[in-house]
Amino acid sequence: MFKQEQQGERWMSVREGRAPFGAHETWYRVTGDLGSGRTPLVVLHGGPGCTHDYVLSFADLAETGRAVIHYDQIGNGRSTHLRGAGPEVWTVDLFLSELDNLLRHLGVQDRYAVLGQSWGGMLAAEHAVRRPGGLRSLVIADSPASMVTWVAEANRLREMLPPEVQATLLRHERAGTTDDPEYTKAVEVFNGRHVCRVVPNPPEVQRTFDAIAEDPTVYHTMNGPSEFHVIGTLKTWTIEDRLDRIAVPTLLISGRHDEATDACVRPYADRIPDVRWTIFEESSHMPHVEEKDACLAAVAAFLDEVDGDGATTTRTTEGIHQ
Repeated sequence: MFKQEQQGERWMSVREGRAPFGAHETWYRVTGDLGSGRTPLVVLHGGPGCTHDYVLSFADLAETGRAVIHYDQIGNGRSTHLRGAGPEVWTVDLFLSELDNLLRHLGVQDRYAVLGQSWGGMLAAEHAVRRPGGLRSLVIADSPASMVTWVAEANRLREMLPPEVQATLLRHERAGTTDDPEYTKAVEVFNGRHVCRVVPNPPEVQRTFDAIAEDPTVYHTMNGPSEFHVIGTLKTWTIEDRLDRIAVPTLLISGRHDEATDACVRPYADRIPDVRWTIFEESSHMPHVEEKDACLAAVAAFLDEVDGDGATTTRTTEGIHQ
């Protein structure tokens, strides 16, 4: 399906479709022209179990002349849902295979960039350590390199919540009643500090949260009932010991108030050979929403730098304040 949508100050062509993936389908959206000659950007959403909606602001990068590809990962959004599927289905390898399949389906496997946000950044790093030939650059946004560190940091942040909120969270976690509205309300206090500080959440962010609530299969299986009560299959995941295999220029993004704290992000900065790190002072987990213009400008400048030079050599681990 082809249509026109306004991206930023311009009207851009938007194409939506479905890529067959075994017995399933991956829904995708392409903003801009894949034949423009500029390296297309593939955006990987977080969760696991979110949808593309909350990262749709990155589509505005199509104004720079490069196509931007969004998709809903299997089990989520407009792609095939597998309600009730067990943990043996929801593996990192499944989502890596889905990404490879989509790249081939769209014919961009020989030249592309990847931006992954939160879980999407973890998935992007898993993709990059395999050194795919067509990958030109990588953006890892608000992502931990180790879930053990993520849980430790999330619970450190949780200890700073009001005592009554902490008590509510703990009571329901011990009772196994994390689906209780009281627990959800307590989680929202954490989210308002460390996930998205724009409250009430913008519509695109709320659509993603609503989608998780409607079908939490992937999120609950791989993560757990909340950002800090991680009891799913990813609870021991790490990529720290493989980060030196990433062979493309990499941009790190995080927020000063991010649940992906500096401790979560720093292994990427320390171990990827060609990397730079931008920290957004007024943001938490969604700089692309909380400081949209500055965030998109930083990503656009990085992608332009890589496209223009073929490679970059700057290594920076200090925050660049936009």
